[in-house]
Amino acid sequence: MKKLDVIAAPLEKNSLKLLLFGAGELGKEIVIEAQRLGMETIAVDRYERAPAQQVAHRAYTVNMMDANAMRSIVDRERPDIIIPEIEAIDLDILFEFEEDGYLVTPNARATHAAMNRERIREAIVKSGVKTGAYAYTRTDDLSEFTDAVEKIGYPCFSKAIMSSSGKGSYLIKTREDIEKAISAARYETRGSGEMAIIEEYVPFETEVTELAVRHLDEDGERIVTTFPKPIGHYQIDGDYHSSWQSPNVEEYLPYNVDAIGKSVESDPELAKEAEKKIYDAAKRITDELGGVGVFGCELFVRVTDGRVDVYANECAPRPHDTGMTTYISHPQGFNEGGLHVRAAAGLPIPARIEDGYRLFDPIAPAASHVIISPAQGFDPEYRGLFDAMTVTGTNIYLFGKPLAYHAGWIVEERMGIALAMGTDAFDAKRKAEIAAHKIMIRTATDTEWKGQTERRMHVVQ
Repeated sequence: MKKLDVIAAPLEKNSLKLLLFGAGELGKEIVIEAQRLGMETIAVDRYERAPAQQVAHRAYTVNMMDANAMRSIVDRERPDIIIPEIEAIDLDILFEFEEDGYLVTPNARATHAAMNRERIREAIVKSGVKTGAYAYTRTDDLSEFTDAVEKIGYPCFSKAIMSSSGKGSYLIKTREDIEKAISAARYETRGSGEMAIIEEYVPFETEVTELAVRHLDEDGERIVTTFPKPIGHYQIDGDYHSSWQSPNVEEYLPYNVDAIGKSVESDPELAKEAEKKIYDAAKRITDELGGVGVFGCELFVRVTDGRVDVYANECAPRPHDTGMTTYISHPQGFNEGGLHVRAAAGLPIPARIEDGYRLFDPIAPAASHVIISPAQGFDPEYRGLFDAMTVTGTNIYLFGKPLAYHAGWIVEERMGIALAMGTDAFDAKRKAEIAAHKIMIRTATDTEWKGQTERRMHVVQ
């Protein structure tokens, strides 16, 4: 890894080229941040006009599970940096790219491990971070699957080995749910559904994402890890729905989402203990994976008899959907996409030091809330943008996806996010909810305007 000191203009002979395999909403922000630094960008995805393809200098549409297709693009473009953005790609060829001298971010080994639930679970266990009990099973053998579920016990989660954003996952409450879980793993995954991991249900206080960033230090001589403040979030049906972050972690650690903003007395010592253990867990996991870039470490925070325990769930080798909160909570150029680009390019990330940790603070309490399409089909349209932006301190990001909800095997439910700043994490979360629920969507085939209907775990009912 070398520090970046000289860069040429994009589209010129010596430009610095960044190539994305996967061009969704997270990739779009990576492309924007790379272009702000003067890089040339190439976005590859499985369907035309994916969000990052719309802003990149060049775009390709191929089956990314086809190693030959990936190889042909890399050989043609000869990029300086390759960033895998989704699981549904041929992961094995990343090792060949590294052998050929290409920089894969964070690295081929980390990406290969973190984009497969079996491999990342074994890496987490090797790092020494706690996890719940788990078992692996094939999804084409009902008996084997049932045995794995019975071994872990009810309730438990079934998750396809290769997927993302909750696709292919199912909460198994009773034996009657097993066949539904198998179907979800096999047919609703974004990657491979041949195998599943059965995970113990851990009764935690809150779930957080720690966006640990491995990057060159200010001297450009060694790799260090910088920690943004933990991001609290909750999921609905296995997918991220809302997230929040604040300079003051007492607002949301270690209490669950239902306690945020209510008359629950905070415990500064418990919050500080939780924060440190979050950083320690993320450091162990990312040191085990290696490489440079942002790692989205999903962790459970649990309090038992006045003691905080942190359990690892997963780790993504790239910016995380819950981390979209940083689009408003962090300074320009330092959101999770910008941090990933800086680290990959060999640029420093200045931080303050506290208790031996390198910390990167948000500029204000902030939150994000998803805008999910209730309509189906192509040519989505949006109404309510004006009203949504009348909410003080908010902004709306629409990803520009050319289809809504589903078209064949392509699933695109998340169409945008509402972002908000507030006086505290609760206030920001409330504002983001209000703004998101003002947006209505229709498509060319589903022509009735429809709004956001989900209210579970919301503060505004």
